[in-house]
Amino acid sequence: MIKAIVTGAGGRMGGRIISLLSEDREIKLAGAVEQKGHAAIGQDIGEKLGLGKTGVLVDDNLVACIEKGDVVIDFTHHEVSVGHLEVAREKGRAIVIGSTGFTADEMTRIKKIAAGARCVLSPNMSIGVNVMFKVLEYVAGILGDDYNVEIVEAHHNLKKDAPSGTAMKMAQIISEKLGRDLEKVGVFARKGMVGERTKSEIGIQTLRAGDIVGEHTVMFGGAGERLEFIHRAHSRDNFARGAILAAKWIVNQKNGLYDMQDVLGMRGK
Repeated sequence: MIKAIVTGAGGRMGGRIISLLSEDREIKLAGAVEQKGHAAIGQDIGEKLGLGKTGVLVDDNLVACIEKGDVVIDFTHHEVSVGHLEVAREKGRAIVIGSTGFTADEMTRIKKIAAGARCVLSPNMSIGVNVMFKVLEYVAGILGDDYNVEIVEAHHNLKKDAPSGTAMKMAQIISEKLGRDLEKVGVFARKGMVGERTKSEIGIQTLRAGDIVGEHTVMFGGAGERLEFIHRAHSRDNFARGAILAAKWIVNQKNGLYDMQDVLGMRGK
């Protein structure tokens, strides 16, 4: 039985992951972590989430409980996640990170740390989204420069980073396939007399409203036609199930930085 520690245990994603862990026969909850001062600290996380008593009390730091588990599942904040990766490396534990919004410097640190740790890092753990990543790469390669690329993402009004990590991943995949530098061609807002759309730009627009779990639309617009690829998340359970799948997979891997393409066996296909 694989033992998992969930950080951000009192959050929306942490709660869904813990709920689904309680139904799984291959992996179980061994630890729960929240930030210092959180109301759940010291409480039984199962009772806090309405799942019944689990015997797992919420700690205020990962170091306090990491030796209880084999793998950490982390949906917290990009700055916090980097620290959790360092702890996982020091203690020889695997980690799955679903946080988004990492800076370029943080990604450099993550790659360096992950050389000595087992880590799955993905902006989106959904199986459907990861299939869409592959589809977008394939389609971009066929259509080339003759079709304009626009990405629109929508999320709930509490999401802090914009655009979403998933939208940025989609843009990165497409730009690399087309041989473009996203730092130079990414357009994140349009207002006023901006002039004609350049052939190379990739538009990435953000919507925030209500309780939208997550929606991503990618448009390839050509002369006389357009193709649209849409992924809509109906609940957070698809992300939580993907994270649990990744946790089961990463415990048996060698040190290195992986993503859901590796977990799903889609790398190179």
